[in-house]
Amino acid sequence: MEIFTTIPEIRAATLAARKAGKRVGLVPTMGALHAGHLALVRAARAQCDFVVVSIFVNPTQFAPNEDLSKYPRPFARDCELLRDERVEFVFAPTVQEMYPPDAATSVMVQHLSERLCGKSRPGHFRGVATIVSKLFNALSPDAAFFGQKDAAQVAVIRAMVRDLNFPVEIVACPIVRDEDGLAMSSRNAYLTPQQRKQALVLYRSLSRVQELYSLGERDSEQLIDAGKRVFEREPAARLDYLEIVDPDTLAPLEDAKRGALVAVAGVLGATRLIDNVLLP
Repeated sequence: MEIFTTIPEIRAATLAARKAGKRVGLVPTMGALHAGHLALVRAARAQCDFVVVSIFVNPTQFAPNEDLSKYPRPFARDCELLRDERVEFVFAPTVQEMYPPDAATSVMVQHLSERLCGKSRPGHFRGVATIVSKLFNALSPDAAFFGQKDAAQVAVIRAMVRDLNFPVEIVACPIVRDEDGLAMSSRNAYLTPQQRKQALVLYRSLSRVQELYSLGERDSEQLIDAGKRVFEREPAARLDYLEIVDPDTLAPLEDAKRGALVAVAGVLGATRLIDNVLLP
C-alpha cells in the first residue's frame, strides 16, 4: 500500500492505473475508520481493480462551533486497517495541499444543500461538495463509494456530478449497524456508555415509522408524529429533525411511498448523530 500526500503524486499514480486499463474506485473518508468504512472499501474492491481511500478531515464542512479540533485522527490505525483490506493507495493530504492560502472557489448545490442537515449546519454541504469535487479532479476515479447513512450527502454529490459532468459513478452502500441497531459513525466514539444506549432512540424512532408504514399508514405527518413521540421518551436526546423526503431532491413528501427516505438527526450531550431508512 502506498501513501500519497500531494495532488501531483496521487494524480500520477491513479492516471498510471487507468492507463493500464484498471478501474479506479475512490472511498472518501475523514479517517477514524470503522466497519462502515471498511464495507465501502470492500464494495470498491468488488467493483474496481484499484482502490484509493482518502483520509482528510475537511475543515470547510465544519461550523465554527463544531468538533473540528476534537475530531479523531488515528492515522496509523487507519492505515493498518486499510493494509488488511489490500487497499492500493491512501491519499492523506494536508489542509494546505487541498486549500491553498488564496483559495477563493467553492461548490454549492442549490436547494439540496439547505435541506435536512443543511438547515442546522449552514455551509456544511458547500464544504462537502467542494472537497469531493477537488478529490474527483485530483484522482479522476471511475467510481466513488459513499455510505447510505449520509443520505443527504449522497443526494448532494449525485446532483453535483450530474450538473458538472463528472465522469464518476456514485455508489451508495447500505448502512452498517451494531448488533443493537446503532448506525456506525466515527462520532460514536464521543459517546459515554450511557449516551450510547440513549442514542438508540434514533433507530427506534425510525423503526416506529417503518412499523406504522408497514401497517398501511401513508400520511407523512402522522408517521413523523409517531416517530417524534418515541424520541420524546428519551429526554437525554434532543431531536434536530425527523422528516420523510424524496431521496433525490430531499423535498418533503406529504404521503410516504416506496423508496421514500425517513431521516433523523439528534444530539446526545455535545454529539450530533444521524440515521435513516428507505421505506420498502
